[in-house]
Amino acid sequence: MNHLMQIFALVELSITCAVVMILLLQKTSSQELSLTTKVMLILLLGNLFFWPLGLGMELPLVAYVRGVIGDLSIVTMLLLWTSLLSGRKPTPFAFKVSIACIAIVFYPLALGIGMIDPYAWGYGSVLFFIAVLLFAVVCGLANWSKGVWIIAIAILAWAAHWHESANLWDYLLDPFLAIWALIAVFGALYRRRRDKARSGYLFRPG
Repeated sequence: MNHLMQIFALVELSITCAVVMILLLQKTSSQELSLTTKVMLILLLGNLFFWPLGLGMELPLVAYVRGVIGDLSIVTMLLLWTSLLSGRKPTPFAFKVSIACIAIVFYPLALGIGMIDPYAWGYGSVLFFIAVLLFAVVCGLANWSKGVWIIAIAILAWAAHWHESANLWDYLLDPFLAIWALIAVFGALYRRRRDKARSGYLFRPG
């Protein structure tokens, strides 16, 4: 069973690595790739990451990637996959702000700063589980259905022990998701401040 979990984890990360490479490719291109092209590239690049290619490496490339970054959360993985397959529809800014705020509070406390350890809540705290469900409800009320089913799949994966971790936090949040949210929030605030400054300069008397 553990061996099967390892294979599933490598398959997931192989697909995710392929998705990241295609997203970076699209960033340099003004033309949107067709869905067929994206799927073909995912299959090609995913196989390159998953199967051992020799070149002095005893393990597949994805095994080395996993050794460095570990397993991504289900939320991060699904956000990446859907952002590629559903086009360039942006993730709601409110979601990014929420993740950034949670990360700012969570990581210092989880690392031992303070008397509270929120990471321990992920091992079956009913209140924490209810809070996650309420967050999904808020996503639904905000008309972001993708957020609802992403959180739902993360909860189901945790309940089924899909990854090695038994902590719900590891299915919902990881450092890469936190960094992405923080960069997005601070970048948006910077652009808003810059645009406001430019607007004030343009309409300044004289």
